[in-house]
Amino acid sequence: MKDPITVTILTKNSGDTLLETLRSVQDFHEVIILDTGSTDDTLEIAAEFPHVKIHHAEFKGFGPLHNEATSLASSDWILSIDSDESLTPELVTEIQGLKLHPDFVYSVQRDNYFNGKRIRCCAGWYPDRIVRLYNRKQTKFSNDAVHERILTQGLNLLFLKHPLKHIPYRSISDFLDKMQKYSTLFAQQNRGKKKSSFCKALVHGLAAFCKNYFLKLGIFGGKEGFIISLYNSQTAYYKYLKLAELSKKL
Repeated sequence: MKDPITVTILTKNSGDTLLETLRSVQDFHEVIILDTGSTDDTLEIAAEFPHVKIHHAEFKGFGPLHNEATSLASSDWILSIDSDESLTPELVTEIQGLKLHPDFVYSVQRDNYFNGKRIRCCAGWYPDRIVRLYNRKQTKFSNDAVHERILTQGLNLLFLKHPLKHIPYRSISDFLDKMQKYSTLFAQQNRGKKKSSFCKALVHGLAAFCKNYFLKLGIFGGKEGFIISLYNSQTAYYKYLKLAELSKKL
């Protein structure tokens, strides 16, 4: 008998993307939704799927939330995906055919899309391989509020062949909303740990643009490559500017 796998998903106002996500995991026996206060139709969409179990929590950082969602699962094997991601049918078949071993974690290639195009440039967009399948008795997510990750030290890593589809931004407003949220979380997480100033924020912003547009080949990505490079630059700038602001209040 194959080891059962529980899918875990964090949601908040995910109504624009959640239907596609849940349809892609309908062949798994259990899906845990941990919602942090949706006011759109997220919960109504989730309730349409009989294998989906809805839970609620206050936002406490992404790492701790992922671990809370994991604790609610009935299976030890956890497939963690975001509410703006979907599994390709080929990836579902590959995962269901795996002979799972608790000393392994499983990594997938995430194909990122923006403006209807698959992005093949820029840091964090391409290449983008991430660990998403793991045994909760062997590991867990880091406790980072942002840029959380599954801890892999001492475990073997297996790369899956088929991709996960990701559409992180459907409008320019999505870019701005995520920049605001992630830059604030970064500043809070690193307060008292990293030093910052206006000059450091400016240097980080300029360096991020050069890295993304030239070294990470955003220059060959058309207008999408430029928009993403500029977004990554502005995110870096505001992360460190907010950190500098917080540091003055220590």
